[in-house]
Amino acid sequence: MLEFQWFATGPVPDGCDLRRLGWTLVEPGIEPPQAEAPPLIAMPHRAVVSDWVMLVGASAKRRQRVLAVGVDDARERARLLRLGFGDAIGGTTDLEEIESRALRINTAMRALPRERTLGLLKLDLLLRDAFVAGRGAGLHPREFLLLWRLAEEPGVTVPPSELRSDVWRLAFRPETNSLAVHVSRLRAKLRVAGLDGLIETRADGGYRLADEMLRPALNLTDDPAMANGGLDAHLRLGKEAAKTNQQDNEQCAS
Repeated sequence: MLEFQWFATGPVPDGCDLRRLGWTLVEPGIEPPQAEAPPLIAMPHRAVVSDWVMLVGASAKRRQRVLAVGVDDARERARLLRLGFGDAIGGTTDLEEIESRALRINTAMRALPRERTLGLLKLDLLLRDAFVAGRGAGLHPREFLLLWRLAEEPGVTVPPSELRSDVWRLAFRPETNSLAVHVSRLRAKLRVAGLDGLIETRADGGYRLADEMLRPALNLTDDPAMANGGLDAHLRLGKEAAKTNQQDNEQCAS
């Protein structure tokens, strides 16, 4: 089922209403996980100014799914595209063209890369593990998803609410401290791999990937202690983590 969201005051005008072509309108205020987020059709000149400013300053991932319509000024369309908006078109476009552009955004949002590489850190989505200088970190599935989400926007602080939504599929704050526990264990494994301090906790409680640590990439292979002792420590940590996986699932999978 194809879905879209509307970002402007008042009802969706006929010229932008994809419901006429069989789409479903997702009500405002409902934010699905980013991997499942539908295209957001926005009409800047009909949006509340404060809401539009917040959208322009939102995460890059959210801006990528925005189709700005009714933007007649070519320079403004170019500015929105430079800001990372999914698309921007003028006000004379017909509904079929809006659908085609929305479908393109929908496809792009669901096209996940197999790998993400930042310096010597490589994340493999198929293997669900992180590799540093070719050595696997032995990540728990949720630890991997947490690192994968932070790696979408290196250097950008991701609020805990977004991490709970994108990694745990939770729209509320649970009573357990699952997020903090997983961040702690992920940091321990990255520390063994030679990336101590890669995940930072910000003053507002959010987390970010300190991508500056990977520019230039850390040269781990020149350090024999890291190549041998670090690997042994990693293997010991992996064995310990395996013993606690069942307990982790009982506590954190909900």
